[in-house]
Amino acid sequence: MDWPASVALAQSVPALPTGTDWSYEMKLDGHRMIMWRTGDGVRLQARSGRDVTTVWGDLALAGHHLPAGTVLDGEAVITTEDGRISFGAAQARAASSPTRAHRLATQHPAHYIAFDTLQLPPPTGDMRARPYTERRTALLNLLAELPTNTPIQAVSATTNRDTALTWYNTLHSQGIEGIVAKRTTSPYRADRTGAWLKIRHADTIEATVVGFTGTTRRPRALAVRLPDGRIALSQRLTTALATRIAPYLVPQPGRAYTQGGDAYTPVSAQVVVEVVAGTTRHAVLTVVRLR
Repeated sequence: MDWPASVALAQSVPALPTGTDWSYEMKLDGHRMIMWRTGDGVRLQARSGRDVTTVWGDLALAGHHLPAGTVLDGEAVITTEDGRISFGAAQARAASSPTRAHRLATQHPAHYIAFDTLQLPPPTGDMRARPYTERRTALLNLLAELPTNTPIQAVSATTNRDTALTWYNTLHSQGIEGIVAKRTTSPYRADRTGAWLKIRHADTIEATVVGFTGTTRRPRALAVRLPDGRIALSQRLTTALATRIAPYLVPQPGRAYTQGGDAYTPVSAQVVVEVVAGTTRHAVLTVVRLR
């Protein structure tokens, strides 16, 4: 494998998928990280491709127990005194100088929660083309050989959807920000694919429709004004919602743009919809009903 690795990403969905070919993993609120155990040390890669080894030195040290040639995908997390996973603490560590990061590591050591095996030592090599179930088994076997006090652990996973929903409904206060569903037969592919889906904890709010994308007969997404004044595009509407909302959309001439630069057709009518807005920093808008 070549440095840096391109990471796989999950698509946001409003509900967990059903079926027998899904595995459900806890989604932790930390920093995405690829752990490379090279022949002469450990390198840690952020999702962006940056080398972040110096600020996560405690995890790099733990990574030396892995066999050379191993590459893992996972999340660096930090728990506070009350046992809750804290994104703020992880963010503070990531933004620190090496000296401050070392001090923070003494106060709040990090854990590396691994959820995928990208490469194993020779002769196995690159694992990304193999199915999820095979990569998961390899991960569990690999981590079983580490010292008992290692901060490198496997993410909790289940093939039982009800169990995953119980996690989702009961563990939010502990820093579990949602669930990621992965097709058990899927390879590891960079960027977003339908093989990885995520549902995050969210709140339902009312928003005013200020525009749409697509056509008046079949709007694709809505531009809505949120309570804080921000205008954002929703995710793609379901067919049923698009059919119900379309008659209320009165287009105006010209184009308008969200703060993020997305273009939409403005409307004049004051239509209000109910949306699910993710409560994490990765907020995603999903329209659920016309008010």
